[in-house]
Amino acid sequence: MTLYPKLILDALATVRYPGTGKNLVEAEMVADNLRIDGMTVSFSLIFEKPTDPFMKSMLKAAETAIHTYVSPDVQVTITTESKQAARPEVGKLLPQVKNIVGISSGKGGVGKSTVSANLAVALAKLGYKVGLLDADIFGPSMPKMFQVEDARPYAERIDGRDMIIPVEKYGVKLLSIGFFVDPDQATLWRGGMASNALKQLIADAAWGDLDYFLIDLPPGTSDIHLTVVQTLAMTGAIVVSTPQAVALADARKGINMFTNDKVNVPILGLVENMAWFTPAELPENKYYIFGKEGAKKLAEEMNVPLLGQIPIVQSICEGGDNGTPVALDEDSVTGRAFLSLAASVVRQVDRRNVEMAPTQIVEMHK
Repeated sequence: MTLYPKLILDALATVRYPGTGKNLVEAEMVADNLRIDGMTVSFSLIFEKPTDPFMKSMLKAAETAIHTYVSPDVQVTITTESKQAARPEVGKLLPQVKNIVGISSGKGGVGKSTVSANLAVALAKLGYKVGLLDADIFGPSMPKMFQVEDARPYAERIDGRDMIIPVEKYGVKLLSIGFFVDPDQATLWRGGMASNALKQLIADAAWGDLDYFLIDLPPGTSDIHLTVVQTLAMTGAIVVSTPQAVALADARKGINMFTNDKVNVPILGLVENMAWFTPAELPENKYYIFGKEGAKKLAEEMNVPLLGQIPIVQSICEGGDNGTPVALDEDSVTGRAFLSLAASVVRQVDRRNVEMAPTQIVEMHK
């Protein structure tokens, strides 16, 4: 039997690509490097992205089509090409970001997202370049907290790749899964889907030069946390808790999660949120409605820094609801508290980086 190009292309024309509904030839997915040597055939299939979800099934379908419509004796070799540049390898992501900080809590309802949003704004007010990723896949709240619920991030071709351009507000670059889902519908995703979506927001976004990249993690401990620490070289983690005993018990678990051998992310410190209630008209008064200094005692017990204590005032809730974080008001009690927290985080990160420097020098000389 004599093979010739049209015979092979006719066979490939029977295979349809699910993404467009067109066959491989019609969709111009067959590269012009078709080679025939006796009963051996080799060529490449061209995909839009190197992460195309149909890549493996198309390779198998193309080989099967040649065996079915040409001959089962044909030896087929198919390679792949992509129109877009490949995503950087894990560990080499975000090379322009100096510090990556995860913000976590052992349980929900302790104000972790409020702390994340206001810490990002406070760092920006101190003059740092800041990015904030809302990684709370199942309960994204940052679009509302920054009053950008109607924003629709777009993609731009940068260095051969389609990159998502983050939304910018209050000096903070922001991305959230909330920009891409219906806010009135529950996000019913299995763990793998959520992890893949999160990887895209990290690796396929144009974050640019950043001093601090904050990641607002979901409450608890889950595969989302593992995805983040396995995808990025984390500078450290911040754990948020209220002074309540039930919240502190979960905060202890959160600290253990980051410091165990499998994760091994340094704890930069604890933040005690809702540390006390201060009425706006009586700014000197403190009412410890959730207990007194519980997170401070936990920090001492677990030998981690207490980065800050954030009081409850009505303006925190109002600021979160109307999209104006309280950290914007430097003259308010909470505004000053978040600026103080930001300064503590900077000091702790700088201290950690200095401690890591000798280790990095040793690694370079190995």
